[in-house]
Amino acid sequence: MRLRRATMSLALGMALLCAVPATAPAAEPAAGGTAARTVAGPHGRTTAWPVPSGTATSPDGRTLFTDQQGRALRLRGLNLGKTGTVTQEQIAQLAREGFGLVRINIEWGKAEPRRGHYDTGYLRYLDRILGWADRHRVLVLIDWHQDVFGPAFGHNGIPAWATRTDGLPFTPDPDDWFAEYFQPAVQAAFTHLYDDPDLRAAQTAAYAKVATVLRGHPSLLGYDLFNEPFGPVPGDPTDPENQAAASAALERGRLAGMYRRLINAVRSADSHAWLFLEPTVLVGQGVPTSLPGFTDPRHGAARLGYAPHYYDTAVESGADWNPSGRFIENYQAAIGHYPTAHRMPVLVGEWGPPQATTPGNAELIRRQVASMERFTSGWALWYDCRAASGGGYCAYDPDGTPAPGKEPAFAPYAPAVAGIPSTESYAPASRTYTLTLTADRTTRRAWTHLSLPATAYPHGARITVTGAGPRVVVVQDGPGRARLLLPTARPGAAVRVVATASAAAR
Repeated sequence: MRLRRATMSLALGMALLCAVPATAPAAEPAAGGTAARTVAGPHGRTTAWPVPSGTATSPDGRTLFTDQQGRALRLRGLNLGKTGTVTQEQIAQLAREGFGLVRINIEWGKAEPRRGHYDTGYLRYLDRILGWADRHRVLVLIDWHQDVFGPAFGHNGIPAWATRTDGLPFTPDPDDWFAEYFQPAVQAAFTHLYDDPDLRAAQTAAYAKVATVLRGHPSLLGYDLFNEPFGPVPGDPTDPENQAAASAALERGRLAGMYRRLINAVRSADSHAWLFLEPTVLVGQGVPTSLPGFTDPRHGAARLGYAPHYYDTAVESGADWNPSGRFIENYQAAIGHYPTAHRMPVLVGEWGPPQATTPGNAELIRRQVASMERFTSGWALWYDCRAASGGGYCAYDPDGTPAPGKEPAFAPYAPAVAGIPSTESYAPASRTYTLTLTADRTTRRAWTHLSLPATAYPHGARITVTGAGPRVVVVQDGPGRARLLLPTARPGAAVRVVATASAAAR
């Protein structure tokens, strides 16, 4: 079917929306290497899997993920794996909800429970997760997770055999788990992890081992090298000035040294994966990172990203969010300079309040989603679980619907944009999704992907495109997924894509 209208409207959700014109590519070409794979599309067609293979600078100075076709990529997803065994159904459900990314929380303590002994069952389990993600077209960010160092202190992460406390005391704090980081035994354990040559070597070997097992999976985005890094805080650990000074010293010294070792460890086994660096958690209090720049030893352009977390300390302590505190503005100011200076894409690895049933926290969710459009290339909400009223950070209620107040995280979006993305928004009251972009050389030959999940469009959507010239092609790739090809879009043209609820939903 040839379309000769500058504006068109199509119902999405029932079948293939329109045939591809003979002069347009019938399918997206597969790219070589691990940067892209092909999967079966509707009626036997194939579509290339949008996987970050490079970066581009947006007009506002951000570094965006791009794939081999030059499309700007946007990654959205959930965290999974900390509180239970990951299943294939969880990965499939995540994909059905429109997410294209899962941040899998893994532990050194489980990979190497005894020194020099790797748990082959656990490694096979991680490999299976990546296999499920391959099948369901979900990218995976492997997060080397730790909370309060590890199981020696009742948490997770670093194995007990690698925990050295110098005999210093540790007193659990059930009312404030984060305060346990400041316990003398925990401070000593972090110091030894950074400083002791044998522990450095063991950690390096563990990272290389996991990278060897998981390399080659098309779903493998990369590795978050160390979750919420912490270290010794000389003097009064509750003094904000001491905390800031200790954080800066850690990032410039011990943590920077660890990251250099871990970058080399992964690169010894995998030259394709992206490697993400986290600042300390003080970024959430508006403290800019002091991390230096890093060199990626892989051949070709660096694949290094910046992965801060996005938590409001007051909300974490139980308060309802107060916009007058300027948390979002302060956070954006704190994280902006480092990735811009080092040309690194930003992927927020964790964000979101424990629950969003209160007015302030619901507004926080909405504003965080909007703000991340301005400075990130992707994010992963904490956490994929089900609980009454979204408690305990759960993204879902027990019935599997989005938790109250967390619906903005489930909104439609464009995972891949052929052109220069300008704005993106979703108005839930009218179920109207709007994407604007500026056409460039990729727009005529590459597909723009849309995620239009059933949470927003339970009966499908109608798509309207303006500014793209007389020919527009829309293809459905499955429930809630569509592609646009704009073969007559003039470079520099302002293109507007609008999705609204289909007539069946009205």
